[in-house]
Amino acid sequence: MVELEKPQFDAAAFLASAGVGRRIVQLEPKKSFFSQGDPADSVFYLQKGHAKVTVVSPAGKEATIALLSTGDFVGEEALAAMPGLRLSTATAIISCTALRISRDEMIRVLHVEHSFSDLFLRIILERSMRIQADLVDQLFNSSEKRLARILLIMAEFGKPGDPEQYIPKISQETLAEMIGTTRSRVSFFMNRFRKLGFIDYNGRIKVHKSLLNAVLLDQMPERNTDRPTGPVNPRPASKAASRLHRAGLDRGGLE
Repeated sequence: MVELEKPQFDAAAFLASAGVGRRIVQLEPKKSFFSQGDPADSVFYLQKGHAKVTVVSPAGKEATIALLSTGDFVGEEALAAMPGLRLSTATAIISCTALRISRDEMIRVLHVEHSFSDLFLRIILERSMRIQADLVDQLFNSSEKRLARILLIMAEFGKPGDPEQYIPKISQETLAEMIGTTRSRVSFFMNRFRKLGFIDYNGRIKVHKSLLNAVLLDQMPERNTDRPTGPVNPRPASKAASRLHRAGLDRGGLE
């Protein structure tokens, strides 16, 4: 008897189509994938679009903690050994298409299909590197440079292929939350970037490569930041910190 060879698993096809335990969902801007406090019973794979992850404190203050784009998983905390409630809210920034995968189906395919578990691990590691880069950004960089980095990430500089250049529509209030400053400072920096030729704005923000060069080469012009003045000598970023910072702009670094 001839033993039939098992068909090779296609991770891309799995994430592109509906099937047992998974379905494709469409979300309009400002609609939520899930909300803080919901049961953590599924994982989403973002097929197209941009989303943000936010948390709300007991006092009602909201903070944006992450930006997600095409190719990211959303809500992977559902895979914890003891599933509980969502600790954050994921919301579409622009129209999104996503694959909703039930917790049981996600766990099954991770155990059975090694090519899929390898892909999932790579994406999660890249997310971890971005989170570390975000922390380094908060510790060592001015709010002006943090804003520049967020704009570059949203324009997808550093990803394979040509960058989008035009970033999704996002409010200055959201940008201020993400970099830990005020809306007026964001407005000031955006006007400054435009005068320096780093961005254009005509209904949508277009990011130029000159901003990428200025950030990666640490050649931002003399800044008017919201940092205190005086005899303060901040500790320079280490080489490891610089690598983490670069990793935040280069999601393909593990490939």
